[in-house]
Amino acid sequence: QVQLVESGGGLVQAGGSLRLSCAASQRTFSSVVMGWFRQAPGKEREFVAALSRNSGITRYAESAKGRFTISRDNAKNTMYLQMNSLKPEDTAVYYCAADSAHSLRLSSREVEYDYWGQGTQVTVSS
Repeated sequence: QVQLVESGGGLVQAGGSLRLSCAASQRTFSSVVMGWFRQAPGKEREFVAALSRNSGITRYAESAKGRFTISRDNAKNTMYLQMNSLKPEDTAVYYCAADSAHSLRLSSREVEYDYWGQGTQVTVSS
């Protein structure tokens, strides 16, 4: 069974940093688009960032630009989200996702992603 497992969430003060990881159970995920989404309490899940199979193309939500960096290590079947200068409004459950139908086209639409992790909580205190 295909699995995506996030880790690295936690509690951090505003201005701090966290690095989230997403481990894929199958090597096939190294050849598809991967992304990060988040869902804050009482809000809909929203796009954060995505990258292509070879990391050559990235896409970020406006809220993430300049602060977050998405990357992947295909040899380890793992994707990362480095989050710096965290703000209280970044508090959310963060999900990794895979778009198994594409390797280069980066979508910000949740419906395009067909595999999801269980989420990891990120809490930023003021």
